[in-house]
Amino acid sequence: ARAGTAVDKVVVVRRTGGKVGWAPGRDVWYHEEAATVKADCKPERMKAEDPLFILYTSGSTGKPKGVLHTTAGYLVYASMTHQYVFDYHDGDIYWCTADVGWVTGHSYIVYGPLANGATTLMF
Repeated sequence: ARAGTAVDKVVVVRRTGGKVGWAPGRDVWYHEEAATVKADCKPERMKAEDPLFILYTSGSTGKPKGVLHTTAGYLVYASMTHQYVFDYHDGDIYWCTADVGWVTGHSYIVYGPLANGATTLMF
């Protein structure tokens, strides 16, 4: 761990019923936390230039650099290219082979399909 950093909470999903190493006060069960919130969650209004995500370059030419992608322009592009480049139509089941750690994966596994209401197969 980096000096001066700490993990305050860990959300644990029960999948297999196997024994789970547990840190009292830090770890919480997902199903218990999910039961404490409303099913309806109003979206937060965003401005066009609000940050959406930071993706780091590979560092092949030196130290990796963080690239900040803003909300509106990126989402419009990801939505449009997902629809037209991949010829997506309502009812299609969509799958992208890219790594989600690459901008292609972000664009065509997460944001483009989500913006278009797509059914996505993630592996």
